[in-house]
Amino acid sequence: MSTVTAPTTGKTTGKQVASDRARAETRLGQKLVAPAIVLMLLVTAFPMLRAIYLSTFDYALTAPDDREFIGLGNYLTALGDPLFWQTTGVTVLYMVVTVAVELVIGFIFAMVMHRVIFARGVIRTSILIPYGIITVVSGFAWQFAFSFQNGFINGWLPFIGDDFNWFGETTPAVVAIMVSEIWKTTPFMSLLLLAGLAQVSEDMVEAAKVDGATWTQRLVKVILPNMRAAIMVAVLFRALDAYRIFDNIFVMTAGAVKTESISFLTYRQTIEQFQLGMGSALSVLLFLSVLLIAFGIVKLFRVDLAQARQES
Repeated sequence: MSTVTAPTTGKTTGKQVASDRARAETRLGQKLVAPAIVLMLLVTAFPMLRAIYLSTFDYALTAPDDREFIGLGNYLTALGDPLFWQTTGVTVLYMVVTVAVELVIGFIFAMVMHRVIFARGVIRTSILIPYGIITVVSGFAWQFAFSFQNGFINGWLPFIGDDFNWFGETTPAVVAIMVSEIWKTTPFMSLLLLAGLAQVSEDMVEAAKVDGATWTQRLVKVILPNMRAAIMVAVLFRALDAYRIFDNIFVMTAGAVKTESISFLTYRQTIEQFQLGMGSALSVLLFLSVLLIAFGIVKLFRVDLAQARQES
């Protein structure tokens, strides 16, 4: 009596090959980034360790010989100060609003750059011009634009009055800073999203169109899911950069009317008041906050890198 052997499907072999390929690419990636990581550690390790060390002291440059070890005292003082939490709230507001607006506008720009046929190079260059301008220069330009004395924003918005002072209160000042930040960095967001759009298969989009899917359905069901990795990278990069906002605040308000961020508070403690201990503690807290935000964004998107590489 003979036995019949079921034919093998080859799925296990295919998965094994994909797994081996993924591991090989991971090892190759580790080898390629290892020199850069070593170099970055050599450059950044000492300043980071030095900042952690100084944060454990009550240390002011005005009295360098009176340095006193206080352990976590600076951290407890900062975390117990309402000013720290106020600046943290403002910083989070800067980050959330600017990144959300930039994501929408940047995606529109990316779609335009991706679909345009005529004068593609001119259009892409025009969109990217703001990102090439130095942040301090753009900050001064927007400070002039929002000035109630000689700016043009009030003239464009007649319902608020010609003598409206954008920098006289917290809310309008924060809005002005956000506008300058959005104008400056939206091109960077659109550039990253453009790279993601280039990875979306046109065959999949056309197949959905043939099946009767509307433009909105194709966007939600086909384009955006296949851009998840690119969107995550764009949001991650911009969120971390926005959370460390400093230049526009320094130029436009100098931290007045409760517009300062954590970076600006750290600057004031370290540079203006010469409090190296407290400034170092604030910089460490800023660094830990950045790590926490990065971890949260990566977990939120739950990007499968193997799937992003079209592996199964």
